Amino acid sequence: MDALNLWKLQLEQLLAEVAEQTDLIPGTIFVIGCSTSEIAGKRIGTGGALEIGKALYDPLKDFAKKHKLFLAFQGCEHINRALTIERHAAEKFMLEPVSVIPMIDAGGSMSAYAYQHMNDPVVVEEIRASAGIDIGQTLIGMHLKRVAVPLRTSIGQIGNAVVTVATTRPKLIGGIRATYLE
Repeated sequence: MDALNLWKLQLEQLLAEVAEQTDLIPGTIFVIGCSTSEIAGKRIGTGGALEIGKALYDPLKDFAKKHKLFLAFQGCEHINRALTIERHAAEKFMLEPVSVIPMIDAGGSMSAYAYQHMNDPVVVEEIRASAGIDIGQTLIGMHLKRVAVPLRTSIGQIGNAVVTVATTRPKLIGGIRATYLE
């Protein structure tokens, strides 16, 4: 099996485990941070590859469709980690588009590939996602809701990239007399 197919299978397994471990709420945002450089065994930002983005895009798109989620692809630091998202999702969440098009060298390969293959993409500066996957330590935490909860999966890496998965939960407020949903 070639590396691209292996990485695709690793992602599919990871996504299946995410679906098993958390209640994915239809209509919410799922953020993806992905360093194709790290997957390929290079330092983040030094060896982006659209072919890796292509291999991972369809499993992510299929996952989102199955669970009725909006995908947001985080770009790299050169575009301030702005996110590629479908225009109708940006409108639903009242997110203001910015003027940038993700490219391999400024945005990253995964975000650039997503921008090229979404129906009507726009880029926004920030979101508050309900869950997400960080492939290659791209630091998606800035785009998650306030209380992130890590998920443990059997897939700790895709290729050479460290994988971190998180969901979120509402804040627990009210002190010792408060009651919370189970």
